[in-house]
Amino acid sequence: MWWMMSENGGHYCSKKSDDLCGTQESDRGFGITRLCCMLRGIDLKSIIFLLVIVPLCVMGVYIHGLKISYFLRPLWESPPKPFHEIPHYHHENASMESLCKLHGWGVREYPRRVYDAVLFSTEVELLTIRWQELYPYVTQFVLLESNSTFTGLPKPLVFASHRADDEFKFVEPRLTYGSIGGRFKKGEKNPFYEEAYQRVALDQLLRLAGITDDDLLIMSDVDEIPSRHTINLLRWCDDIPEILHLRLKNYLYSFEFPVDDKSWRASVHRYKTGKTKYVHYRQSDEILADSGWHCSFCFRRISEFVFKMKAYSHYDRVRFGHYLNPKRVQRVICNGDDLFDMIPEEYTFKDIIGKMGPIPHSYSAVHLPAYLLENAERYKFLLPGNCLRDKE
Repeated sequence: MWWMMSENGGHYCSKKSDDLCGTQESDRGFGITRLCCMLRGIDLKSIIFLLVIVPLCVMGVYIHGLKISYFLRPLWESPPKPFHEIPHYHHENASMESLCKLHGWGVREYPRRVYDAVLFSTEVELLTIRWQELYPYVTQFVLLESNSTFTGLPKPLVFASHRADDEFKFVEPRLTYGSIGGRFKKGEKNPFYEEAYQRVALDQLLRLAGITDDDLLIMSDVDEIPSRHTINLLRWCDDIPEILHLRLKNYLYSFEFPVDDKSWRASVHRYKTGKTKYVHYRQSDEILADSGWHCSFCFRRISEFVFKMKAYSHYDRVRFGHYLNPKRVQRVICNGDDLFDMIPEEYTFKDIIGKMGPIPHSYSAVHLPAYLLENAERYKFLLPGNCLRDKE
């Protein structure tokens, strides 16, 4: 037939071809044929790259994505504005008039009243050390606890149970205590809303405690402990800043693992009715050097570590279930490693690299809270050389 002939007189059939990719197969075989055609142009190295290297890269980003993000932090976030550092002078034999003068302040005829207010979760040991440290100079201790964590987990009223056992009998005459029910809002995933809700309630409790204008208010978490001589200085000196942050020495797990001296969230306020709000972020550029201790994750029991890892505002750092394994937690504590396997939270590559790896052990127990040293056997888990924790 003429339509079967090529221009050169040869036979031509549109359904035949020596080229597999040019062959028109049935619908059933078309998919396989097309895949074969696609792979025919790819060499072995490319196949290995697609099937091995790419999945490994994806898995690596999934596992270490947070680490990568924190390591690259200097590229996407600038350091905060530096504080104005106020040198801190102290000696037990120096007069208060001399100490106030060294700081550029006058001395008062009588000291201000001091209120210490905290949100409480489970840190009974640190609360005891804190209150014993501040007891000589605090007018009223104010404590609020909730039946839920910031992440919405139910919890018992731990302080209330210890109070019933007379464990805090020494502060009862100066104690204003309050409890609040958690909101347990379904679907709410931001723990900072719950934290803010409790801090507003603490504002109301402070007013019930009788705080008035120009009283000193200590705003800090339970584990952020100002030294007693710092508070005594501020209550006696005149013309101190209305809002003064406190530079605390940072420790992790116990006083065996000093991290740095960059803790700054603790603050002292000259109270102003209607203006002073209990918050936990930067409110001033003024900071007083060497004003106490911040001992983070300083618990007696492994179960307390696990509970806090699930309960505190940064619970999203528990990316894998094995992070909560008690044996792993114990190993991390004794090594001085990070519980969440995180990169140091710094703003320069120099600082990040300088802090990578385990925290060096320290065997100094000098200039720690007096009550801690006077009761060393009871609190030995906080002292150098005692990294092993109780399981329950």
